[in-house]
Amino acid sequence: MTRGLGGHSPANVTHHLKGTDFPASRADIEQQAQENGADDEILEVVRNMPDREYEDMADVLKGVGEAE
Repeated sequence: MTRGLGGHSPANVTHHLKGTDFPASRADIEQQAQENGADDEILEVVRNMPDREYEDMADVLKGVGEAE
């Protein structure tokens, strides 16, 4: 298993973001992840991303990398 933040790789995080309309705020991204059935660990990673507007999925991946 690929390990990343919280045991989840960035690819696992973005898997739960299908259907996200960009630009999107962190709150928008969290809501989309919830709607796509993300577990608590994925949601925690999203909540720890910088609170800003994300322009595209590549920008989200950058935010995942910046999550504490």
